[in-house]
Amino acid sequence: MIGLPGMPELEAGDDLAALVVEAAARAAGLEDGDVVVVAQKAVSKVEGRVVDLREIEPSERARVLAGEADPRRVEVILREAREIIRSRPPLLITETEHGFVCASAGVDSSNAKGPDTLILLPLDPDASAARLRDAIHELTGIVVGVIVSDSFGRAWRQGTADVALGVAGVEALRDLRGKRDSVGYELHATQIAIADEIAGAAELVMGKTDGVPAAVVRGARVAGSGLGTDLLMPRERDLFR
Repeated sequence: MIGLPGMPELEAGDDLAALVVEAAARAAGLEDGDVVVVAQKAVSKVEGRVVDLREIEPSERARVLAGEADPRRVEVILREAREIIRSRPPLLITETEHGFVCASAGVDSSNAKGPDTLILLPLDPDASAARLRDAIHELTGIVVGVIVSDSFGRAWRQGTADVALGVAGVEALRDLRGKRDSVGYELHATQIAIADEIAGAAELVMGKTDGVPAAVVRGARVAGSGLGTDLLMPRERDLFR
């Protein structure tokens, strides 16, 4: 895992691919088969997925769900959510329009520009990853995979871990059902979240407070045609809703 420091504060319309390529050139370059992992907030910023709370008028529902918190923030969460799964004001667990089940519909104020600014998830993280992959190839001629990552809480364990929201050119979910283990047992349920594992590994050299919004993962040999949507739990298999 190779962190890519030195990227500037990102603004809407910035050429993220060019900035990633420049940062990679200062580090270890790019090679065919590398996976470029980019923090969701970097993608959201260049795509203009930023909200100014001073422009938000909270609804009555937002005021109720906010408790003692800022109802304008809750209003933004409600607008981004397809469904409220659980609530304990001001905490909301939601399903987003993408199908992600997460806290606050992915709406976050960390690494935003000022106390009245919120950053939203990309509208289509898989499309974001594909655009970035194509642009890197156009600039360099190098074929990489791209993962757009974000930190998610985990229902059964403390702490967050980064997961893949958007995927392009990478195997997202490795299905081992029907394979046999070392003693001959046939696997019936095993699927490996390859893209999530790569996102979590990359976060070790990115960090939440270090200003390193991207990393290169080299040597993983995970080229494929997966999507972030491959990793969503189908509703009919969700035992916790």
